[in-house]
Amino acid sequence: MAFITEPAGYSKTALSDLQGAWGNLRDAVVDNFGFPGSDRLLFHIDEAMSWECVRNLRLMKETFLLVQNLSVQGNAPKEVIDWVGTVREEMEEVFSALAEGEKL
Repeated sequence: MAFITEPAGYSKTALSDLQGAWGNLRDAVVDNFGFPGSDRLLFHIDEAMSWECVRNLRLMKETFLLVQNLSVQGNAPKEVIDWVGTVREEMEEVFSALAEGEKL
């Protein structure tokens, strides 16, 4: 029986950058928790980071739009809004890479 070995190195992809941006957005919401809708925002961020959304990036994009709207409507702190913008940029990079045929 052959054993699968763990790779010695990993290539950084647009998807890993997107994952990091979502994590930083979540941290910003937790650090600033208490603004209107922050609990709902955390729920939807966790949903966007779930396996179902990672496997279906169109669903992640829809969830992101909800996160963006909740952030703006809830008058989220500037740090949160800034990370929402970063997530948007990283998501655009992922879709661009997919359009160019890159393997994520």
